[in-house]
Amino acid sequence: MKNLKLKAARTMKDMSQEDLAKTVGVSRQTISSIEKGDYNPTINLCISICRALDKTLDELFWE
Repeated sequence: MKNLKLKAARTMKDMSQEDLAKTVGVSRQTISSIEKGDYNPTINLCISICRALDKTLDELFWE
C-alpha cells in the first residue's frame, strides 16, 4: 500500500527523497520503496523519519 502521507509530509518540508534519506541514514531507493509500499521499514527507521518530518508515527504510518 502506497504511503502518500509520507510523500506529502516530505514535500511539505521541501525535502527530496535524497534529502530525507541522508537525514535518516538510508538510501534514496529505501525512501522510494517505502513511499511506493514495496518496503516495510523497521520501527527505528519509522521513528527517524517521523523526527525528520516533525510528524508522529500515527500521522505517517497508521492507516
